[in-house]
Amino acid sequence: MEASLLFVGIVGNVISVLVFASPINTFRRIVRNRSTEDFEPSPYVITLLNSSLWVYYGITKPGGLLIVTVNGVGVVMEAVYVALFLLYAAPPLKAKTAVLVAALDVGFFGAVALVTRLAVHGSSRVVVIGLVCAFLNVLMYGSPLCAMQRSVITRSVEYMPFLLSFFLFLNGGIWTLYAILDKDIFIGIPNGIGFILGTSQLILYMIYMNSEASNLSGESYQESQQQRLIVANNEANIP
Repeated sequence: MEASLLFVGIVGNVISVLVFASPINTFRRIVRNRSTEDFEPSPYVITLLNSSLWVYYGITKPGGLLIVTVNGVGVVMEAVYVALFLLYAAPPLKAKTAVLVAALDVGFFGAVALVTRLAVHGSSRVVVIGLVCAFLNVLMYGSPLCAMQRSVITRSVEYMPFLLSFFLFLNGGIWTLYAILDKDIFIGIPNGIGFILGTSQLILYMIYMNSEASNLSGESYQESQQQRLIVANNEANIP
């Protein structure tokens, strides 16, 4: 059983790293165009918080090394994504991102760490941290629901990247299996939900990937970028 758990955990680590890396093309696009466009920062801010808390959970729980390693990678990568939002977002979105980071990644994480260290002791500490992590993991998996709603309304998958949906599907499945082997309900419930949501995203992608709206989205995007550049240049020339 321990060998099976280790193997599934290593596979889960690899898939989770791919999940964290899946938005790289999106952020290449953001850096190239020096704009975050209509992308939302909340999934990355929430995932940064989620990864930070899972590192804390893995440190606190005996035998949690595999949880610490993969989420440590996640903390680094999500911090880079959030930093790019703070660098390239328009002022209103930049302010929103900064508020979310201060409230969640600094304030909420600090509060959880402080309370569990000072007020919770023994095995209860693992339970409390696990409950918080499970709740936030559900939010992380649920954060693409806005993109799913937009895809249904616009009949386009422009803002629902395939790789992210695919790796969320794989990630939810492998960590659900890990949770069953390890009998860890805090990992099992949110990843089971993530597996279902990832499946739903893939179904939507298959439905709308060849739609007329998706085929036109690239042209619409180029036009909108040209309009934004014209507006930006005009504003830059205003004394």
